[in-house]
Amino acid sequence: MLPLASCEALAQLIDHSLAAPQLTDEQVIEGLELAKRYRIACASVRPCDIDLAVRTLHGGSVKPGAVCGFPHGSQSTATKLYEARDLLRRGAREIDMVAAVSKLLSREFQYVQMELQQMAELCHKEGALLKVILENAYLTDELKIVACRCCERAEVDFVQTSTGFAPSGYTLADIALMRRHLPGEIGVKAAGGIGTLDQALEVYEAGCSRIGTTSTAAILDEWQARLTPPAAS
Repeated sequence: MLPLASCEALAQLIDHSLAAPQLTDEQVIEGLELAKRYRIACASVRPCDIDLAVRTLHGGSVKPGAVCGFPHGSQSTATKLYEARDLLRRGAREIDMVAAVSKLLSREFQYVQMELQQMAELCHKEGALLKVILENAYLTDELKIVACRCCERAEVDFVQTSTGFAPSGYTLADIALMRRHLPGEIGVKAAGGIGTLDQALEVYEAGCSRIGTTSTAAILDEWQARLTPPAAS
């Protein structure tokens, strides 16, 4: 991976997550305003907040995004498609959808493949990106590889390590495995536990082109400080 030469370069890798269930409208707006100030890639909200996100981010460079099938991917395909269609109609430009964990564990791979295919077609028809969350904490390496192959066939845009709501989040081993089994045009997104600049740089160097975090300000402020030369004495 090329070194990150500016604060802006790191900001363009960040998805600011606003998916926690306890967030109030005021806290969501604060998070969206933060995303605008730091000019990150995307602010990802709960489905009920997409109208708020689209209004708040209007006219800026930050893309409004939303989660779909959260947090376990247990909704039916028809329900996920309806949810995604509604989010896209309301202005979402990126969709973070949880793959059906139970279907992967049950080895119902055709079900998973068809769901991803339909979701990708829907998002791309509307000019939006699809990020598929595997929730690796529940999967064996074999199932992670199969899921990556399904994502490749469906031509999704990113494959993500975790929601942040499972027993564990990203691992460097998972990132390496995913990067190894995905084509270059599909990005890897790390999420779940990234709270420091060093962690963000570590996952970038491991091959991630998106980073999901709630610690956006702390990460970018520290990166700006490291890039700023010390004042002459």
